[in-house]
Amino acid sequence: MDVITTAVTAGAGEGGISAAYQMLKSRLAAQSPSVADAIADVEEDPGSRSRQFALSDALASAGLAGDRYLRAAARNLIDEVERRRSAHTSVTAKLDGAPDHAVMKVYFATDREMSGDRHPARLFGSTRGQLRYGSCEVSIPRDHRMGEMESPSLLRMEFRQDPEQHVVLLSADLTERDSYFADLRQSIAAGGTRSALLFIHGYRTTFEDAARRTGQLAYDLGFHGAPIFYSWPSQGKLSGYILDEANVEWTQADLAAFLADVLQQSDADNVYLLAHSMGNRALAQATASVVAARPDLASRIREVILAAPDIDSDVFRQQLLPALAAVPNPLTLYASSEDSALHASKAVHGYARAGESGPGLLVAKGVETIDASTVDTGFIGHTYFAEQRSALSDMYYLIQKHTRAAERFGLQAVESAMGRHWTFRV
Repeated sequence: MDVITTAVTAGAGEGGISAAYQMLKSRLAAQSPSVADAIADVEEDPGSRSRQFALSDALASAGLAGDRYLRAAARNLIDEVERRRSAHTSVTAKLDGAPDHAVMKVYFATDREMSGDRHPARLFGSTRGQLRYGSCEVSIPRDHRMGEMESPSLLRMEFRQDPEQHVVLLSADLTERDSYFADLRQSIAAGGTRSALLFIHGYRTTFEDAARRTGQLAYDLGFHGAPIFYSWPSQGKLSGYILDEANVEWTQADLAAFLADVLQQSDADNVYLLAHSMGNRALAQATASVVAARPDLASRIREVILAAPDIDSDVFRQQLLPALAAVPNPLTLYASSEDSALHASKAVHGYARAGESGPGLLVAKGVETIDASTVDTGFIGHTYFAEQRSALSDMYYLIQKHTRAAERFGLQAVESAMGRHWTFRV
């Protein structure tokens, strides 16, 4: 990794508060909009190697990677951190000799095109490809805090991913379709609950991001079954919204075929479907398609969880919800009035999104709507479903204890002219 990318990653890891970091960032952004976008993507998740590689590529394309003045500023930032590190370094001995991280095996299906690069973080790109299958290993540090996706931090003097401290994509291996489902069946049988969790990511997400998120979710939920993620060709960057919209529509047929295969061939009695953001468009359409064509498979769908859905609210209410009526249990929808990404989507489309709360909160028969506006949602308020203990705890009781919203202690009912929905207790 080049010295500028290393310095930017380190600065972003502490929240971008260093004056040296802000100076370097402003110089880079002034010279290239594509580099500015890549920095913004790294700031969203400094631990993502794929985002770091994208920044390095953007610097090279803009002719900035070899700029001696920028490289000098980057070295100054790193030297400043090294001086602090020398002053404050302490060594903590391992007391029991046990490994300091767990390894989560997660299965995947993706219709991203292969990049030609064997590094796990760059195995798949952002263009359309054929449906492929495989599995990943994701590290979870032993001192992992529920809801966090630990990443390298300048504040902790960390410059590289370390499985003992960070959530890291360790490996990604392809498998032929028949072998994939045979392995999946074995994993589901070994779990004891005959369950599978299928996660569909949203906008601005790389393959690596989706793998790390799935490992973190499965670990935090204590999921005893097979965690699976479906990765469609999101661009993985701030400026990729329009292409992401086109690709999430394109991917729906592949996702429907994969979902039908999971329901038929995995031997799972309980399949939990969880989507985030724009990924809800693909999930809702694919699920509706599968249950319409094969209503006998609907009984295996235990829960459908829609987190911050970036779907036109009227389209969801009038078209998708009736098509999902065959799913046995009510859908669970997490919404928030503090979700900046959905506010931006509404500004682009001109219509309310199903994941918004406030006056337009979606309340409908067959949906248990949870207003997550009181949850501390962080920088853009769009990943509260995975990063906040209250939302994760609520999903834990939904998935592990099979309790409906009215029975979950962390929620309180709200009656309004729209009907009944729930909020988190404070």
